[in-house]
Amino acid sequence: MNVKLNKLQLGILMLFIGTLLISSVKKTDGLKDYYKKYFPIGVAVKPSDLRGKEKALILEHFNSITAENAMKMGPIHPGENRYFWPIADSIVEFGVANKIKVRGHCLVWHAQTPFWLFKDSVGQPVSKQVLLNRMKNHIETVVSRYRGKIYAWDVVNEVIADDTSFYRKSPFLKIAGEDFIEQAFRYAHQADPKAILFYNDYNTENAGKRDKIYKMLKNLLAKGVPIHGVGLQAHWSINSPTRAELEKSIEMFSSLGLQIQFTELDISVYAGRQGGQLITGEKSAQPTSFTPEMEQKQLEKYQMIFEVFRKYKKEITGVTFWNLSDKYSWLDGRGRKNYPLLFDTELKPKKAYYEVIKF
Repeated sequence: MNVKLNKLQLGILMLFIGTLLISSVKKTDGLKDYYKKYFPIGVAVKPSDLRGKEKALILEHFNSITAENAMKMGPIHPGENRYFWPIADSIVEFGVANKIKVRGHCLVWHAQTPFWLFKDSVGQPVSKQVLLNRMKNHIETVVSRYRGKIYAWDVVNEVIADDTSFYRKSPFLKIAGEDFIEQAFRYAHQADPKAILFYNDYNTENAGKRDKIYKMLKNLLAKGVPIHGVGLQAHWSINSPTRAELEKSIEMFSSLGLQIQFTELDISVYAGRQGGQLITGEKSAQPTSFTPEMEQKQLEKYQMIFEVFRKYKKEITGVTFWNLSDKYSWLDGRGRKNYPLLFDTELKPKKAYYEVIKF
């Protein structure tokens, strides 16, 4: 039977078919969607990331954010009686408004700490008690402000030495001894009993440093210190860590009953244990283009580490990239451009991105 349609009927039919086709096209998933059965996927942000194309990229791919610098003590608490809230507030408000989890970074760190914390009115070192009181005031003020909005904090950052010493020789250690570590966690827990509290450090796949971190955490936990997780920074490179090193670190720290989060992930295209750092014999002059060789090596490293992450999904409760795209990375410098992330300088997915979501 031949059925003839007039122009109006044909137009309606074509419109109906077009609607069906559009509705059948699946919305493009982002990183967070591919890993929704595994762990949140986060990113460290700065204020300019919260608008325009960067904002769109965050909303598409990430369900956790960390302030790159705005919550460190120097930027947020520049004077003993002076706090600077606007940038940190804007990041937290962005997370809350978009139903994105927010991690706090970081409360106690030897770097980006204002000098006033350690000095009295005449410039002399303060006593242990004065330092602990100042630290307590800082932690209570910051954590209380964001109680119920920030779900996890990097409480203490990088106190273990890279050399043969145990603790880093910082002003905190010199004035207060190792007690400041325990007290920082207790102060944070008092300020927000529901927050998940992390110790955060880098080079955690290095056996010597890993063993020291493990020993410190085990001793603190034995004393009832409220530590809930360990943050493995993951500033890695195309030649480190190995799969065995990475798996060993996850297994060791999770054996303490601690959550594992990879808090500052990037993979430098230059050799070295920690991304971007020059190693012995390496020249500072490096290619500034993203070569096919770099691309392949980085792709293989990302592929390996996410295979490991998925294998240990029961132990890992978060993976956060340190910066959004190759357009800007904290690793850029020394007259060279680094390309450590999954999105290129134009915010487009790199080949490594497709390896990370291909499982």
